[in-house]
Amino acid sequence: MSATLDAGKFQKYFNDAPLLSVPGRNFPVEIFYTSEAERDYLDAAIRTVMQIHLCEPEGDILLFLTGEEEIEDACRKIRAECDKQIRQVKCGPMLVIPLYSTLPPAAQQRIFAVAPQPNKPNGLPSRKVVVSTNIAETSLTIDGIVYVIDPGFSKQKVYNPRIRVESLLVNPISKASAQQRAGRAGRTRPGKAFRLYTEKAFLKELQEQTYPEILRSNLGSVVLQLKKLGIDDLVHFDFMDPPAPETLMRALELLNYLEALDDGGNLTSVGKVMAEFPLDPQLAKMLMASPRFRCSNEILSITSMLSGKSGGVVLLKDAWGGDRGNIRPICNANGSLCCDSLRSISHSAKHICKAKQREEPSGRGEGAVRAPGQRPPNVTQRRTETYLYALTHRTDEKEPSWCYNNFLNERSLKSADSVRMQLKRIMERFDLNLVSNNFEDKLYYVNTRKALTSGFFMQVAHLEPTGHYLTVKDNQIVKLHPSSCLDHRPEWVLYNEFVLTTKNYIRTCTEVKAEWLIELAPTYYDLRNFPNCEGKRMLEKVVRQKAKGGDEREKSGSGRRNGKEKKRK
Repeated sequence: MSATLDAGKFQKYFNDAPLLSVPGRNFPVEIFYTSEAERDYLDAAIRTVMQIHLCEPEGDILLFLTGEEEIEDACRKIRAECDKQIRQVKCGPMLVIPLYSTLPPAAQQRIFAVAPQPNKPNGLPSRKVVVSTNIAETSLTIDGIVYVIDPGFSKQKVYNPRIRVESLLVNPISKASAQQRAGRAGRTRPGKAFRLYTEKAFLKELQEQTYPEILRSNLGSVVLQLKKLGIDDLVHFDFMDPPAPETLMRALELLNYLEALDDGGNLTSVGKVMAEFPLDPQLAKMLMASPRFRCSNEILSITSMLSGKSGGVVLLKDAWGGDRGNIRPICNANGSLCCDSLRSISHSAKHICKAKQREEPSGRGEGAVRAPGQRPPNVTQRRTETYLYALTHRTDEKEPSWCYNNFLNERSLKSADSVRMQLKRIMERFDLNLVSNNFEDKLYYVNTRKALTSGFFMQVAHLEPTGHYLTVKDNQIVKLHPSSCLDHRPEWVLYNEFVLTTKNYIRTCTEVKAEWLIELAPTYYDLRNFPNCEGKRMLEKVVRQKAKGGDEREKSGSGRRNGKEKKRK
């Protein structure tokens, strides 16, 4: 039985169903707590790793941290400290291995490697250290783990329905997760678990169970599927963990704006097709709108990368150098396609094949020395196009060596390709045309951005005179994420992800035009219901200009008609 499963809740939900418990073979695990709370759990975790390595008998270590960036930082610091101790002949060798979901499969398999041998017979013990996210809690068992270090935190998805923000936040784990982590130390022999928090905090501050995901998620997809099944009374539906009414209302509002539901809450013809796509409603609407703009092939690729299981992380050679150790992500570390520059979207074989074969020169031209912060033109574009070409045109080049040579994540490429093929079949089933604009057409990128706007018009921010961005309607002050590839600050940007860290960031951004918002989402951008802000004033200006242009065209047409009538007379 899973240590994190609330069996009593499931029994009650299924009418007191019988419970069968199959115990696993576990060895005793000794639990240690800190005497007082740690100010910096990352620093405390690194110190604990070194104390175990210096003072404890042989046995491998499993350290739980929250995310890729934190894990890589910890690995660097542990290696540096270990090298320092080895030079002073105070400890044996240590193999430090990171583990997180976006690592390539070959890199993930390293966790099963054997610890290195001591430097000399009967020398100081050597060991392996695995630094992992919470995927090591339940997904796998690593032989040789004797010591577990638990800082007591993990990243969890949290949704705020009032401002429509869904973000990964670092939160305390539950008691069930803490017990599961400790159990990792007792799989093959007696072990020890070092909890970097006090026993009082464990007993009184941690929740018994992890907060159910349905209570901290955007329910747009859930509500759409329930509507498809003919379930209309969502408030009284028998959820195991009923979500807040406000979250359900926000989901209904989202689907209404996307034209998946009518004003009576009934599924529309658009909604019926959207429900067939295994996607968030906004991605599904974007995909359905793409044939209208003759860019469904491009939008299909974007959607597959945004919704792939591995998050669509693709790595590029850095624009300023060819060193593999210095790589620039197309996508952010949490896995979103960098739509910041729509110039990165191209499926023209003629242009992409040239891009694939072209090598960046060094010492002159694009590779010449530039002022700090100046970006060589189109280097990122060409490498991104290489990826998109491989994704759109299934070729024999998608093999590990080709991915490696082009600095691409093979796992992400295969995952996105698999998703793309699935979505393509659904589009064909509903007669949604797979088309592309002529690459030379000046509207090539404009149409692609309009298709993006058709799905994500509710996630738009406006640049205020103060220099910061303000999200439309919700008026949240945000900044472009540091990973953004935009080389300027557009007046209007569409974003895919709202990131809450020390500041509010928007990530995966694309420049859009104010007139597109009014044209493509007139119901949502009804200015009578808009909060006062600079964005509203700019939209009102666009509406006035549009109305003025319409009046002038009408007068011009009327003048031409009168002229023709006079000639007839």
